[in-house]
Amino acid sequence: MTREIDIRSLDFSEWVRPGDTVTWGQYAGEPVTLTRALMEQRHAIGGRFSAFIGATWSDTLHPDFADTVDFCSYCGTAGNRHLAEAGVLDILPVHYSAFEAALTQGPSRVEVLLLQVAGPDNEGRYSLSTSHEYLVPLIDTARVVIVEANDQAPWVYGKRMLHASEIDIVVRTSRPLSDPPPMQPGAVEQSIARHVAARIDDGSTIQCGIGTVPEAVLAGLCSHRDLGIHSGALCDAVAQLMRAGAVTNARKSIDRGVTVGGVLTGGPTLWEFAHKNPAIQLHATGYTHNAAVLASIDQLVAINSAIEVDLTGQINAECAGSRYLGAIGGALDFMRGASQSRGGQAIVVLPSRAGARSRIVAQLNGPVSTPRSDAAVIVTEHGVADLRGLTLSQRLDAMLAIAHPDDRDNLERAVATTVGAARRERPL
Repeated sequence: MTREIDIRSLDFSEWVRPGDTVTWGQYAGEPVTLTRALMEQRHAIGGRFSAFIGATWSDTLHPDFADTVDFCSYCGTAGNRHLAEAGVLDILPVHYSAFEAALTQGPSRVEVLLLQVAGPDNEGRYSLSTSHEYLVPLIDTARVVIVEANDQAPWVYGKRMLHASEIDIVVRTSRPLSDPPPMQPGAVEQSIARHVAARIDDGSTIQCGIGTVPEAVLAGLCSHRDLGIHSGALCDAVAQLMRAGAVTNARKSIDRGVTVGGVLTGGPTLWEFAHKNPAIQLHATGYTHNAAVLASIDQLVAINSAIEVDLTGQINAECAGSRYLGAIGGALDFMRGASQSRGGQAIVVLPSRAGARSRIVAQLNGPVSTPRSDAAVIVTEHGVADLRGLTLSQRLDAMLAIAHPDDRDNLERAVATTVGAARRERPL
């Protein structure tokens, strides 16, 4: 039976047991009132417990809290970075499409689910607001569901609504959502966006990853028409494209007329636009990242970023040296889906340099997040390298052409250790 209580009366020691895993929504979907109370009461649990966290925008979590809490995430982005740098963040290295299985069974099974919701409406239903994705299956499998019903959270339509019978505790609040970090695309990002825009036809359906470069790419599509959106993440640029008439979803082969996503990663502009807007609908990860679903979408264009790409097309989206900064995430799910889509293409975007360091490299400095067998279109500010169907030596030429001009000689000299003697004697 659902209990409605004040946050000051919520005793987490009644609901969280030592050894439990607790999780909650990421980005603006974090139920901050609940997570702050949980961290404040962490010692009362009576033993160590785990917190599986997504990308964090709030200041709720601190490395000192690892005295009792084992922090785990799929990513080292946003506010997770200070946990990673302090050495108190473990990583669950799975694709987004595998989250449902990972979090509902096995050693990472979630026992306590904390949600931020909007509502209820006249029918007693709560909206999951800004985040569906991997939270949806947990509603049915978690031992405990505690919700923060925030009257400032946008009501966003989704395939799953929450009913009172599925909730153990409701805490009512009224607070602003956590704001996203600022993104200011510069000249490099704008140049990349122009290269990508030239490759996208009207009527394409777009998936776009997270970050300054993908956001700039989406913002550069305002002159396109009848675009569709099917993406894990929906950013502010999605609202701008829908308002401008560039995104109508009118030519999508599935979910026609509707922008489909898993989580809102934008700020107030997107929240206001998505509030009670039936043209935007959120789904669970099991749908947004499903291989068969993606393959059924004609002209699916997957746009994702990377930390570095080597000369043969291997992609590192996770680590810069020893620092875990990114994620495996859903990039490969969408890249493979786009490769199976009729008329689809997978595009990876990145600046050619980070400071004075080349991001086009002879050898990756981190893990292979995407193997070269999943060849993609690689775009920097210096141009486009379409690696699909190219041999290793052909890829080298294509990748050198989009590296920073000041790095090309050094990369060429490193080629011998990358693909062997056959390349070594080739003239510059």
